Amino acid sequence: MNESLIVCPEQRVEPAWIDYNGHMNMAYYNLAFDRALDHVYDELGIGEAYVRRGEGTCFTAEIHVNYLQELLLDDPLKVTFQLLDWDGKRLHFFESMYHATAGYLAATSEQLALHVDLTTRRSAAFPEAVQTRLGALMTLHGSLERPAQVGRVMGIRRRAPNQ
Repeated sequence: MNESLIVCPEQRVEPAWIDYNGHMNMAYYNLAFDRALDHVYDELGIGEAYVRRGEGTCFTAEIHVNYLQELLLDDPLKVTFQLLDWDGKRLHFFESMYHATAGYLAATSEQLALHVDLTTRRSAAFPEAVQTRLGALMTLHGSLERPAQVGRVMGIRRRAPNQ
């Protein structure tokens, strides 16, 4: 794992997150990714305190989750954050969820978020201080390898008829 990635606080698979298959339900992967994202937003200065001051917020515009390996009750989770791209109003980022002790990649989440002015409920530019932090983070993450799951298209892969 690259040291320039943001490592979010560890979480554990909670009893309520377990479905009738005996593993973590797909909805709770999104919850765990969202909790990790709250940490990142706090680090960037656009987290809960920023929202409570009425300065703005970020809304998720699109998300693509890949479920790679199951997680079980009480498994420890570690989520990393990689900024893939950004502009004045949008963030494109990638989160990777690992089993914190076994080390395997359990899931990934690619997201596009939009900065919103809470008074107009419309997209708006990030404040300059936030843009400065995003620029610095992009400098760190810009040279990182893009994860294999970035930009994946969903569909059933079929072989050509003559293969």
